[in-house]
Amino acid sequence: MAEQDRIETLLKQVAEGEVSPEKAALLLREAPFEDLGYAKLDHHRKLRTGTAEVVYGESKTGEQIAGIVCAFLKKGHQPVLVTRMSAEKAEQLENALASLPEAERAALHYDPLSRVGVAGELPAPDGKGQILVITAGTSDIAVAEEAARTAEVLGNEVVRVYDAGVAGLHRLLAHLDEIMSARVIIAIAGMEGALASVVGGLASAPVIAVPTSVGYGANFGGLSALLSMLNSCAGGVSVVNIDNGFGAGFLASRINHM
Repeated sequence: MAEQDRIETLLKQVAEGEVSPEKAALLLREAPFEDLGYAKLDHHRKLRTGTAEVVYGESKTGEQIAGIVCAFLKKGHQPVLVTRMSAEKAEQLENALASLPEAERAALHYDPLSRVGVAGELPAPDGKGQILVITAGTSDIAVAEEAARTAEVLGNEVVRVYDAGVAGLHRLLAHLDEIMSARVIIAIAGMEGALASVVGGLASAPVIAVPTSVGYGANFGGLSALLSMLNSCAGGVSVVNIDNGFGAGFLASRINHM
């Protein structure tokens, strides 16, 4: 049973006199988070913000990721999104999921390119429109897929346009229909990061720019693209951190559900 359903059931029990208000207050105080020792799981985040907690896998062990994801599934949270997870950790998680009782079990969908894992099935899209994810080059696709898969887990229809950078502007202009019809656009680029400004000058939708660490030495690990995007002359362009596909996908979903 999902946490929201548990709370609604508890409130009905209070209304019908089956549970005292004092007992209900105690249960609600205990419910918001679960302490695993190495992690405190925020089970009420979806109630507060509309979006469940996401697991960042980069610095966690495979055992920690498995423990966190399984604990969320036991509380009825599904799907569970894990970002920056290696293939080795994904295998550990898959084995842990297979050992769960059938009622709690969920299939793991893992993409080694973006290093994104999803435990459970994607929801049907319920956003207001389409989120368009555009990359300047093929080398930016890993970050783009993190953004796209995050948006899909959060209930959005995503359109992908890859390798359409300003070095060959005709490639971008061939996708004007997608640019004009999108409700939110995520523009992803390394090098000098010019894609965001060009898209911002074409589109009526808000543009979320994602600088990537793709580029030669003076790119400084994505700093040149970040500064270019922050200094964009196009209106309606906002910028997230270097390689932060998750942040872009999350923000785009918020906008698309407004």
